[in-house]
Amino acid sequence: MSITIEDVRRTAKLARLDFNEDDLHNLTNEMGAILEYVEKLNELDLNNIPETAHVLQLTNVFREDEVKTGLSNKEALANAPKAKHGHFSVPKVISE
Repeated sequence: MSITIEDVRRTAKLARLDFNEDDLHNLTNEMGAILEYVEKLNELDLNNIPETAHVLQLTNVFREDEVKTGLSNKEALANAPKAKHGHFSVPKVISE
């Protein structure tokens, strides 16, 4: 697969990037080299390779969910810098 300078111009426009002509020529060569390298993947025989979502054999490391009693209002507010009427009290951050 070859890439043209027009492909690079179109891609740059979509990405809202502005390049001078020298940069466009350099990017065309670099992107062409990248695409040639990626094309080498087509040479691999992947018929007996299972599809994977991750290269490592990972399993879920989270603990099982357990229903537990939550904090009481008094416990939740115990370390609050300021509480008012049984709620956390914070400074107003939205002006009218």
